[in-house]
This record gives sequence, C-alpha cells and structure tokens, in this order.
Amino acid sequence: MSSILSFSILFALGCYAVASFLVLVRLIRGPRAQDRVLALDLLYVHGLLVMLVLNIRNASDSYFEGALLIATFSFVSSSAMAKFILRGEVIE
Repeated sequence: MSSILSFSILFALGCYAVASFLVLVRLIRGPRAQDRVLALDLLYVHGLLVMLVLNIRNASDSYFEGALLIATFSFVSSSAMAKFILRGEVIE
C-alpha cells in the first residue's frame, strides 16, 4: 500500500471519528426527538463508511457484508422511529 493511500485512510478515519463525536453530542443534547433520530441515522452512516474504509485498508470482503448489515439495520430502525414519532406506535 502506498504512503499516500495509507495517510488518506488514516485521515478519513480521523475525520469520521470527529464527526461521530459531534453527532453523539447532538444525539445526547438534541432538543427534539427528530434531532435525535437524525443523529442516530447519521451514526449508522458513519459506521457504514468506517467499515468500507477498513475494507480498503485490509483488502477483505467480509467488511462489505458488515456494511450491508449496517445499512439494512439503519433503514429498518429509521423507518420504525419515524413511524413512532408520527403515530406514537410502531405496530398497528
């Protein structure tokens, strides 16, 4: 692996760590439930992107499967939380 790619991967992981910390602050301090749902969804996206960057770093296909699982859980949980906020119940 070239030194430019190695530095880029470390820089990307650092940026995701800082962004995830800021989103975690919004998740804790969010004044409304909508802010918290959006922050949790963004944490899922950050986790997905970290998995993909680690896949590039380690050249392993198993990280793609983990990223696909994170994307699936993110969609299902975001849909359930949005329905709960709108209607007050998840299962009708």
